[in-house]
Amino acid sequence: MIVTLIIACEVGFWVLLATGLALRYLAHMRRASVAVLLCEPLLEVVLLLVTAVDLKHGAQPDWKHGLAAVYIGFSAGMGHYLVTRADAWVAYRFAGGPRPSRTPRGGVARTVYEWRTAGRFTVSALLAIALLQAAIWYVGGDGSTESLRMWQGRMLIVIGINMVIALSYTLFPGKDGEPRPSLLDRFLKPPSDRPRERTAEDRTLPRRWREDRTR
Repeated sequence: MIVTLIIACEVGFWVLLATGLALRYLAHMRRASVAVLLCEPLLEVVLLLVTAVDLKHGAQPDWKHGLAAVYIGFSAGMGHYLVTRADAWVAYRFAGGPRPSRTPRGGVARTVYEWRTAGRFTVSALLAIALLQAAIWYVGGDGSTESLRMWQGRMLIVIGINMVIALSYTLFPGKDGEPRPSLLDRFLKPPSDRPRERTAEDRTLPRRWREDRTR
C-alpha cells in the first residue's frame, strides 16, 4: 500500500504541476493555477499521515516506510525548485518569457551551479534523515528499525557524492564556454528560435552553387 501511495503521489505531483501551468499560461486563469499548485504539498502530508498510521497500527518498519520518508524529504527539498524551473520553461515556450538559464559548461559559473545543486540534495537528504529518525523514535525499542537506519546511511552517501562532485568542480573548474543546451531546452525552444527545416530545394542549393562555379 505504501509503495502504491508513493507512486500515486509522484504521478499526482506532475499532474497537478501540468494542470496548474496549463491554467496559468493556456487558460489565463492565474488564481485557479495558484490554487492547484498549492495542493501539491498536501500529497506529502497524506503520505506522511498514512505512513504514521501504518506504523501506529503495529506494522513492522521496513524499506517501504523508509522510502516514504525519503520521498517526502526530497519532495519538500526539491519541489519548489522543480516547480520554479518548470514554470520558467513553460513561460519561455508559451508566454514569451526569457530563456531560463542553462547549465554552465565550466568556470566559476559551473562551480557555483554544482554547489547549489549539492546544497539542494543535501537539504533534501537531511530532511529525509530527520523524518527517518522521527520514525525510529516513534517505533521505539519495540520494533526493528534496521531498515530505517539503512536509509539514513544511504542519505549520507547521497550527501557525500554531491559534495565530492561540487568539490571536483571547485578544484578543476574547467574552461568557460557556451552553456550546453539540455533536452528540455531543445524541446521547449519557441518556434522563432528554432532553425528552419531544410526543404528539398534547400538541399539542392549547394549542388547548384558548385555547378555555377564550374561554369
